[in-house]
Amino acid sequence: MKTLLLGLSLFVSTFSVAHAGGADVVDVKVNKSANGTYRFDVTVLHADAGWDHYANSWQVLDPSGKVLATRVLAHPHDNEQPFTRSKSGIEIPGDVKNVTVRAGDNVHGYSGKEMTVTLN
Repeated sequence: MKTLLLGLSLFVSTFSVAHAGGADVVDVKVNKSANGTYRFDVTVLHADAGWDHYANSWQVLDPSGKVLATRVLAHPHDNEQPFTRSKSGIEIPGDVKNVTVRAGDNVHGYSGKEMTVTLN
C-alpha cells in the first residue's frame, strides 16, 4: 500500500510540474532614460508550482537573437499571477529598432509566448 501511495504521489507531483507549461510574456512597457539606456517593465504569466516549477527569468533580445539583458526572478510567484518585474540600465544599440522579450521557467526554459516591441 505504501508503494502504491508513493507512486501515486510521485505521479501527481510530476503531472502538476509538467502541466504548468512555459512562462508567457503578456505585457511589456519600455521607457528610454535621459542617459540613453532603457527600463523594461515585463509582465509574466506562469502557473508557478513552488520551487519545483516557476518562472525564473526574462530576457531582452535583439533581432538577431543576441541577449541584451536578463532579469533573474529569484523565487516562485504562486499567489501573484500575472506579475511584473523591472530592469533598468539596459543598453541597446542605436540601430536596433525592435526587440523581443521572452520569459523562462526552471523546467521548460524559454518556451512560452514572446512579445516583440518597437523602441521609440
